[in-house]
Amino acid sequence: MEKFDLLSTVEQGGCSAKMPPQQLDELLKGLTSETHPDLLIGAQMHDDASVWRVSDDVAIIQTTDFFPPICSDPYEFGQIAAANALSDIFAMGGEALSALNIVMFPSAKLDIGILRSILEGGAQKTKEAGAVLTGGHTIEGDVPTYGLAVTGKVHPNKIISNAGATAGDVLILTKAIGTGTIVAGQKLGEAATNDYMVALNTMKILNRVAAEVMQEYGVKSCTDVTGFSLAGHGYEMAKASGCSLVINPTKVPLLSGAYELTDLGCIPGASFRNYSYVKEQIRVSDSIDYNLKMLMFDAQTSGGILMSAKKEVATNLLSTLKQQGVSASIVGEVVEKQNSWVLFE
Repeated sequence: MEKFDLLSTVEQGGCSAKMPPQQLDELLKGLTSETHPDLLIGAQMHDDASVWRVSDDVAIIQTTDFFPPICSDPYEFGQIAAANALSDIFAMGGEALSALNIVMFPSAKLDIGILRSILEGGAQKTKEAGAVLTGGHTIEGDVPTYGLAVTGKVHPNKIISNAGATAGDVLILTKAIGTGTIVAGQKLGEAATNDYMVALNTMKILNRVAAEVMQEYGVKSCTDVTGFSLAGHGYEMAKASGCSLVINPTKVPLLSGAYELTDLGCIPGASFRNYSYVKEQIRVSDSIDYNLKMLMFDAQTSGGILMSAKKEVATNLLSTLKQQGVSASIVGEVVEKQNSWVLFE
């Protein structure tokens, strides 16, 4: 197979290709949200996945996620897209069971071996997650697009939703942010090679261990940080919980090179869309410089988990995450509802 740069096929890849959140909100207005006694978490809750109770001991988690290329190499694209889709299962505190491929590919334009590499990357990451790849669906299209529909399970009493944060909780973030900015910098030829490779490796990391540790410590609320940015997903978590989040941007871990690229003006369009989405719902202190502020709106692909943990277990939880190889930092706290849902200060 001749080497081909997948980034050459897209203007926006990964979770940066999401529909703008304001447009999505407008689209969904007036559409019927189904309810059922066994539908524990549905579309109306704006959570990471839906949850359906099948018995007193088992609830099924369902999610789907797919996008155009986030990187140059097909195999790595498959790994990252699969890790991103699987993340929604882990963000609910669940265990991944099975997955179906979702594919759009221009077979008349590109070597079919490229698609094979994408699928192999996705299969490898699905297996690593402990899930079984059972099939999928493939159609023709102009831009290579890949992802998964994933089924998982969780005990109905152990669901971790985005609505369980309470005042006094500590906010812990796994994974550094800045993937959107670094990929944009790579396309422009401005990103350092090592910084780009680190960003790719970060996106390949599963959130499986984080889910297991959250269950161990009784965490009730979290969300995975993806296309709507730390600010956008933080806003959804705060609103669902009826509390405000106070986040210190200087404590938010950044991927190497992300700040410098932002300083060069390498700010993806998705960052401005995310800012527009939440600007009326958040407050950013004047002490936060512009570059750091904009990184709080950077669209992440296969990002980390933002969790709300009880203060009395936060130190031990953080230690356990690090002992198991998960990069994690305390970035803020949950407080009673303020005038703004999220405060960066």
